[in-house]
Amino acid sequence: MGEVIRKQHKPLQINPHKLSQPMGATLAFLGVDGCMPLMHGGQGCTSFTKVYFTRHFSEPIAIQTSAVTDAIAVLDGGDYSIVESVKNICKKVTPSLIGLHTTGLAETKGDDVRGVAAKVDYPLVYVNTPDYEGGFESGWALTCKALIEQLVEPAATIDPRKLVILPHVSMQPIEVEKVKELAEAFGFTAYALPDLSTSLDGHLGEKQSALSSGGITVEEVKALGDAGLVLSLGDSMQACASALLEKNPQMKHQHLPHLQGLLATDALLDLLLQESGQDKPNATIIRWRKRLQDAMLDSHFSLGQTRCLVAAEPDQLAGICEALYEAGARTTVAVATVDSPQLAKIKAERVLVGDLGDAEGFAEEYDLVIGNFHCEALVHRLHKGLVVRGFPNWEQVGNPLKNDVLYEGGAYFLFEVANAASAYREHVATRACE
Repeated sequence: MGEVIRKQHKPLQINPHKLSQPMGATLAFLGVDGCMPLMHGGQGCTSFTKVYFTRHFSEPIAIQTSAVTDAIAVLDGGDYSIVESVKNICKKVTPSLIGLHTTGLAETKGDDVRGVAAKVDYPLVYVNTPDYEGGFESGWALTCKALIEQLVEPAATIDPRKLVILPHVSMQPIEVEKVKELAEAFGFTAYALPDLSTSLDGHLGEKQSALSSGGITVEEVKALGDAGLVLSLGDSMQACASALLEKNPQMKHQHLPHLQGLLATDALLDLLLQESGQDKPNATIIRWRKRLQDAMLDSHFSLGQTRCLVAAEPDQLAGICEALYEAGARTTVAVATVDSPQLAKIKAERVLVGDLGDAEGFAEEYDLVIGNFHCEALVHRLHKGLVVRGFPNWEQVGNPLKNDVLYEGGAYFLFEVANAASAYREHVATRACE
């Protein structure tokens, strides 16, 4: 763990890789079955988000807008626009829930979305997500917290076999599914909130739906108050766990910063063994642990020669850097989108809250970049290697099924990074001979 640079003397971001809070909120609402996200702001904000996720997931994305203009915001406020938007939505479809979330325009005006929500005679969850503060990770977490506070019913008893997983925003649908399956292998009935594992996992539906298809149902969300165990994954999700525990003080809460690498997965396995009363995991889990150990050995030679720059949301950043550290790679620079308690624990020589402009300033300190699609132009210009992770990834298909967590995903991740590092060195050698 190295130096953490949280504040920089820059008047603006140059080549940013961060995303906004409203986008994180939209994605969280898409993890609820039959939910219609309603972005309270300008049409452009909503259109951009829709196109952004459609390209990343290669799936149609359901989202509506209150279509507020600057004139409407100043002269009329947002009340009328929200109420009319709900009426228009319900004329066409019957959502199980409407997810109302704000943008910078509505927040600057000071619209009272809580007050408006009380006037809407339809199941609705509201959340304040101004895009001039926070980021993708916090927008997701704030929305999860709002779902808990406004939907989950208080309970006085617990079901010791019921487990609630609170995944951070950077966990892909298949990764959420793998964690649920692992918990179920120990006898738990597992629920994820939000749950993208059955909504944006790339499955072929019977027809294109105008609403989110799959995910946790509203009724299941309401009934989470009797869960015996709450598992928060990522420091951004701790406030969500606290909100859930307020519904029932008998719940147990366990927190893990991430689920990447050998030690993190061992910690989860130890927890599940303890809570389930089982003596040991099943043979498949044990076999995958041995495969990950072998993958660490096989990739060590390539990774041990590699200096990495990682750019990601804080919770994902912590997981990637830990997995690389365990296999012998050096993360010389870690660039977070926003500040977080995670940053002080990240296994990197230099950690900063910044942008890809900052990354370019450290070009002599790394060979391989791990980050989202926006890093592609950077690595082409600097002649570095690239492994694409995070949002967005617009040039590769299969993003929902890309697994980096637990023993199985950890092995796949190390192989991909090691192969990319070897390809980079071959590229450097070829250029030197030209």
